[in-house]
Amino acid sequence: MIAIIDYNAGNISSVQNALKRLGYESIITRDKEQILSADKVILPGVGEASTAMSYLKEYELDAFIKELKQPFLGICLGMQLMCNSSEEGTVDCLGIFNSDVKLFPPKEKVPHIGWNSLSELKGDLFNSMNAPKDVYFVHSFYAELCEETSANCDYIFPFSAALQKDNFYATQFHPEKSAGVGEQILKNFLVL
Repeated sequence: MIAIIDYNAGNISSVQNALKRLGYESIITRDKEQILSADKVILPGVGEASTAMSYLKEYELDAFIKELKQPFLGICLGMQLMCNSSEEGTVDCLGIFNSDVKLFPPKEKVPHIGWNSLSELKGDLFNSMNAPKDVYFVHSFYAELCEETSANCDYIFPFSAALQKDNFYATQFHPEKSAGVGEQILKNFLVL
């Protein structure tokens, strides 16, 4: 079973629908026992970082998430919450990845919306894939490049499009909205 963590963020049902299309059942939950017993855990999200962190703390999921041992995937806001901190609401986040989340400068159109190419792919999410691959982004904040970056994207400047550390994986883009490439990335996660 796949547990999708419910923390009052948007985009949860589209992730569940993508999993269903791939033939996988999932539950939307914030129950710790259900999350612990899941084979895989996903933290999707569209929303605002400081509000999202408040909900994770209210449900006592902030420290709990960091202790999970099964494969764990953060998507979009979920990825940002897995970093050290976010400028969105000036909030400390989970600190799983050693990267800070910053606001794109207003040099270009912000938010970064639409299809963009991944480069420098490495790690389990990108097994049997070669760059460049186009995926779908919607975000105004980005995670800085770091040692745990497993894919880059360039919008104004290079940023972390994906991160990996131990059993923790994350994508800034939305694999559930990224057609065949996103489907393959989800499949790669689901067979870990």
